[in-house]
Amino acid sequence: MSALSFLWLGLLGVAIGTFGTIIGAGGGFILLPVLLILYPDEPPEVVTGISLAVSFCNALSGTIAYARQKRINYRAAILFSLTSVPGAILGASLTGLFNRPLFQTAFGVILLASAIFLIVKPEAKNQQKTDVISFNLPLGLALSFAIGVVSGLFGIGGGIMHVPMMTQILSFPVHMATATSHFVVTISTISADASRIVDGTLAPFAGLIISLSLGAVIGAQIGAILSRKFSSKLITRLLAGGLVLMSIRLFL
Repeated sequence: MSALSFLWLGLLGVAIGTFGTIIGAGGGFILLPVLLILYPDEPPEVVTGISLAVSFCNALSGTIAYARQKRINYRAAILFSLTSVPGAILGASLTGLFNRPLFQTAFGVILLASAIFLIVKPEAKNQQKTDVISFNLPLGLALSFAIGVVSGLFGIGGGIMHVPMMTQILSFPVHMATATSHFVVTISTISADASRIVDGTLAPFAGLIISLSLGAVIGAQIGAILSRKFSSKLITRLLAGGLVLMSIRLFL
């Protein structure tokens, strides 16, 4: 890999890490469409593996930053991880069943559906204002498992679904949801990608992963700082807008 390519990919990682951390999505939903364009001949399990590896680095960096800001609800994060992890492992094992056209179309539908949900219902009116959050635990665990399956299957980390789940259904404040989501994404992405790392599937793409990850780690720190300056409504609109743009690009 040339120095110019390493620099360009690093800058891309910074952009993905910054935006992904602001909205609590880990950046995978932005990175995966880019990888699908850059590597049109690679099978879904390869591009999702790369995306999960970078999403892990981005989410870990963002989680550290959010932990310093004391915005993570650790009880919810640990509980959601307990079901999200097996779901992500299951989803990752199913990726090989999809061919590229079917995979790309299905991913576009997932992005568009998530965007529509946020646009139709941009902000929950009953979000709890206290740091001690009460929520429907069985529902949260069940939804986390389903999100884990989808995130492992498409290599997107799951933040684009975890944040809406926590804010719209479980009434978490948006800024707490984005931080807690990052914790869950960190655990689920490395769990889903572990087998591909061990068997060497991603070894030929080590340079790509390292350059993107370094940028994503830096971007995550920037995003965590900037997220304190954005309103909850703006964060939600950024997320919805990004989903729409990426889904349209995939369909085209």
